Amino acid sequence: MKVQILNLDGTAGKGEVELSEAVFGVEPRADILHRVVTWQLEKRRGTARKARERSDVARTGKKFGNQKGGGTARHGDRAAPIFIGGGKAHGPRVRDFNPSLNKKVRALGLKMALSSKAKAGLVIVDNLDIGAKTKALVAELGKANWGRKVLVIDGDAVNDNFAKAARNIIGVNVLPAIGANVYDILKHDTLVLTRSAVEKLEARFNG
Repeated sequence: MKVQILNLDGTAGKGEVELSEAVFGVEPRADILHRVVTWQLEKRRGTARKARERSDVARTGKKFGNQKGGGTARHGDRAAPIFIGGGKAHGPRVRDFNPSLNKKVRALGLKMALSSKAKAGLVIVDNLDIGAKTKALVAELGKANWGRKVLVIDGDAVNDNFAKAARNIIGVNVLPAIGANVYDILKHDTLVLTRSAVEKLEARFNG
């Protein structure tokens, strides 16, 4: 699959890049993408620290006061939630948010996400060379008209000047090739890959 290389302003660049059909030509399946996205979001969740409830608090169970005549409520246990040092009422409990997903399914999901963008919403640029000025990058991307949400993926490391220029632009996110993931790819309107990113992603699956 050959794709024309573009410049950051959307104009045609020099040459074309050959994309691997095994990585960018896979037919997307909604069930696989859903499984991978669900797995990603579950992995992000933190485990709540368990609170001590009424049965976990070490306090006396002896009734402290008369049933009648004290002028107060008829309490029977100091571990009740209304007392300082008592158990927590309906406190957080430990829950497991660490699901497992086969590596082959995760790899297939990433291929499908890349392939879905290859059909519509994939842009290949030669490099991300630009001055570290947000105003200049906004002007370039404004000409390109790639949508409100743009994900830019570079090679081993993101171009430092580009990262500095893009960090204050709402809707533009930048990742190195190693950080490419299904959720971020799907939630953006346009996926921008550098030549280096294409090489790294294809090597990731071939290796």
